Amino acid sequence: MKKNGRIYICHTYYHVYVTFLKELRKPAEEKGKATLMLSTMSNNFESLKERVESTGMFREVIMFEEKREDFFPELAKYRVDKGNIFFNMLSRIRFTKEYARLEAPFVPVDLRQYEDIYVYCDSDPIGYYLNQNKIPYHAMEDGLNCLKNFDAARFDNRGMFGLKAFMSNRLNLIFVQNGYGKYCLDMEVNDISAIAHPCPKYIEVSRQALTDKLTAEDKEILIKAFVRDEARLKEQIKEANEKGDKILILTDPLCSLEIRRQIFEDIIEQYKKEGTIFIKPHPRDTLDYRTLFSEYPQFDAALPMEILNFFPNLRFKKVVAVLTEIKAIRFADEMVRLGPDFMDKYEDPLIHRQNEQI
Repeated sequence: MKKNGRIYICHTYYHVYVTFLKELRKPAEEKGKATLMLSTMSNNFESLKERVESTGMFREVIMFEEKREDFFPELAKYRVDKGNIFFNMLSRIRFTKEYARLEAPFVPVDLRQYEDIYVYCDSDPIGYYLNQNKIPYHAMEDGLNCLKNFDAARFDNRGMFGLKAFMSNRLNLIFVQNGYGKYCLDMEVNDISAIAHPCPKYIEVSRQALTDKLTAEDKEILIKAFVRDEARLKEQIKEANEKGDKILILTDPLCSLEIRRQIFEDIIEQYKKEGTIFIKPHPRDTLDYRTLFSEYPQFDAALPMEILNFFPNLRFKKVVAVLTEIKAIRFADEMVRLGPDFMDKYEDPLIHRQNEQI
């Protein structure tokens, strides 16, 4: 008999934000009973664990030292191209089983003891572990409308995709992410209509609909969880309101650091004549903006941009992003997503136009 209720396995701040949106909609008697597990593989969550715990929204918060495949050098031999699809597939079958086995000691809880498991980005090692151990789970969209721009399952498995999907979804011999795993029950996405090749397991849950239902108290809980220094943020907002027209630049972890610096230098040069520039670094962007762009006010990189919606006196003339989806923003008069045409100037288009290659 399973002893526990819900557990959410998150890899990014955005994942945790969406988890809060979902839990805040639960009936009062169900709140505070879910478990939150934070994978350290992709993010340094700094003091997020303690802040989340302080909200009382979760029964417990667990850290997960998830390991990438390069942590296990013995897996490298299965990635060597054998020059033949049959032998490559045999290697992939062995890789799938071995990766799940090697990951197992790092999973900090017995996931079989949970009624419902929600996994963001099941392409990460936890997806291999769950499927090879025959543990059913619900997959969750990695980023807002991310499959519209990058359908990773089809891109990573282009060439005989149908066969590979069958070997994953029906036979569990290999693993294909984003709804094609045998033990993936369904996958929650924001907008099915935005996806060119939807999987039958996709279910639509609008993030904006969840946000629209937030009460003032709910928003205070989110601010408590995600804002490291609320007094400092309010001071930044106050200072921003004294600047007249303001342009917010959202960064992305794009290209090499050198090219990334050039990208945002060019963006700032293009838009600075329209107003005072502010920068909001992406949580996984390792470029040192505070040093390289020290003349521009900057928001905390760890802060999900959606949290800025909850400060009604904050308003920007324009928000500019490169590839980040910005439809959730409500604190700007105009939103500009530069998109792949802009990126074509900085790198080989094949790198960022993945869906065109499916």
